[in-house]
Amino acid sequence: MAEDSRGPAPGDGYVLGHRPDELRRLASQSRVIDPITRRFLIAAGMEPGMRVLDVGSGTGDVAFLAADLVGKAGSVTGVDRSADAVATASAAATARGLANVEFALGDLNELALTGRFDAIIGRYVLQWLPHPSETLAALVRHARPGAVVAFHELDWSGAASHPTAPLWNATCRWVAEAIRRSGAETRGTSLWGTFERAGLGAPTTRMEAVMGAGPDADPIDLVADLALTVMPAAEQLGIITTQAIGPGTLHERLRAEATATAAVLTARTEIGAWVRV
Repeated sequence: MAEDSRGPAPGDGYVLGHRPDELRRLASQSRVIDPITRRFLIAAGMEPGMRVLDVGSGTGDVAFLAADLVGKAGSVTGVDRSADAVATASAAATARGLANVEFALGDLNELALTGRFDAIIGRYVLQWLPHPSETLAALVRHARPGAVVAFHELDWSGAASHPTAPLWNATCRWVAEAIRRSGAETRGTSLWGTFERAGLGAPTTRMEAVMGAGPDADPIDLVADLALTVMPAAEQLGIITTQAIGPGTLHERLRAEATATAAVLTARTEIGAWVRV
């Protein structure tokens, strides 16, 4: 959701940006998170033939997932405010030979779109917005009666280890703090209130988590890659120093700790919420 390839400064909410390395991180993240998003969308009622609006598309991973669910009889329009992200997603759609997926540049509060949609979806979008319920209400104006509105956000309160893995716990803690102090929401359970304030009523909600043990556990790269992305903001905010993080060895130290402690690592929890409008 960043406006340019550099990403915004700490304080305006979105600290991830759309630099090439961040776009690569999103692709890696997608491998782990897509199965969860797929389950949320199926439970929400996404089905073949639907016309879908995917907001905050980034590199297009959720749009491609939705395209698989709606099939050739359906279509997906992805929108993002980053030109770099739209270009990357459009190139990926062409490479995949997806004729029913398109991407466009746009502000989520002021989209100029033709026709209405059978589903409006997004992943890791609302948490970065200054007024998420207002944006959600604006997006719903593009939905037809009976449409699915489904969002997937994350909740950092669920990050944990057992037995205790101190480096893991500390990394999750400072990453969440950097995101929170940059102005974003770190509690995915806030989705309930966001839907209600948008006038959509109480949503159906589900929670999942990425868990694992050992040096190759999925949570390690999921969290460590994000930690390196938010590191500059964390240092600017005075939360932690680059020297203390040790970015060049963070992944390896987390893997070594996972082996030494035999801990089960839980990454941030994943929250899905949906309604029909």
